Amino acid sequence: MAPDQHAQLDGFSLFLPFPSRVAVTLVAGFWGWGANLQFLQQNNIDLPALIHYPARQSLNQRPHHVSSYRLAGLLTIPLLLSLLIFWPVTHGSREWVESVDYIPQVYLFIFIILLILPFNRLSRSGRRRFLSTLRRISIGGLAEPQDGKFGDILLADVLTSYAKVIADFVITFCMFFNSETSSTSKPDRHCGSDYLFPVIVAIPSAIRLRQCLIEYVRVRRNGARHGNTGGQHLANALKYATAFPVIILAAKLRNYNPFLFYGISEVTLTRLLYFFSFINSSYSFYWDITKDWDLTLFTESRNDNEYPFGLRRYRYFTDQQYYTAIAIDFAIRFAWMSRFVPGFLWLSETEVGLFFLMFSEVGRRWMWVFLRSEAEWVRNSRGPVPNDVLLGEFNGKIDAD
Repeated sequence: MAPDQHAQLDGFSLFLPFPSRVAVTLVAGFWGWGANLQFLQQNNIDLPALIHYPARQSLNQRPHHVSSYRLAGLLTIPLLLSLLIFWPVTHGSREWVESVDYIPQVYLFIFIILLILPFNRLSRSGRRRFLSTLRRISIGGLAEPQDGKFGDILLADVLTSYAKVIADFVITFCMFFNSETSSTSKPDRHCGSDYLFPVIVAIPSAIRLRQCLIEYVRVRRNGARHGNTGGQHLANALKYATAFPVIILAAKLRNYNPFLFYGISEVTLTRLLYFFSFINSSYSFYWDITKDWDLTLFTESRNDNEYPFGLRRYRYFTDQQYYTAIAIDFAIRFAWMSRFVPGFLWLSETEVGLFFLMFSEVGRRWMWVFLRSEAEWVRNSRGPVPNDVLLGEFNGKIDAD
């Protein structure tokens, strides 16, 4: 191990090593899903029905959110034990942190085992459904509406927010099995290959892009219904396509070599990166508000007494919650611009800052699920809004009362 690697570890990395940061973010997603189920149920929105998950057959069965919390708890206990062992062993020593990388890394093995192997009966049906959906969407597949298409879309969209976390997950194993480094050293996102990290980051966006194209082909094959010609699905596919220039340019800058990039200067590449980042963030923010949440902030005017500014007629949450969600979504979508704000460069230049940004994106997606599910519930109970991206035919109404 190179002698200067110890100096590269900051205090945050000594307290919460790289594998543990990845683990914390992954486990947070399971707690967040339980909160989605519980809060939506309290607001009379049946998320399991929307994703066509089997309903509980008796009152003796635990509610869906309780099962999710129990699985999250099962994943959390060994994570806490790992940290409670890691902290006393290392005592904040850089040498010890890097030499006992197997302690936090073992948890990621445990995480995989608990999630995949069927020996544990806890939330077995839920884990099977999750894994089967993951297998289907991993190649860009998309279920039919009656088979849970909305669930496929939710999970695929969640993966786009977890893209960097998943890439870091792979990098931890690459570093762990590399004899020249340690998985608790400063993250080496060039491990394995200069392009391993960006390729993994791009996969979730490619999955959603393919799903959009599949939906477009289905609409065209079945003929236009409800005035839907499929153009919205192409527009949605374009949104995910705008992520690729950002990923490619960021990778080129990390591995900058003017002789390999036709002599284009680093400054020019940086400007291009900011330009495409702005396009991607703007397009995604617009789509979140207008298409995913069916809010009217960027659409046609309304009658003064019909509903509050920027919202919509049918709402299950308080007006303040919608406005707060819009503000948070905007702030996190454009968080990359923090490097231009004095005093906020640490967000993009330090490991604690990068962890904060990744965790914030996961939190933004958790918030997004609430409003996306609520909008889908309104569509099914009240009918689609004009120019909506239809997920399927409305053969019946879901009781929203």
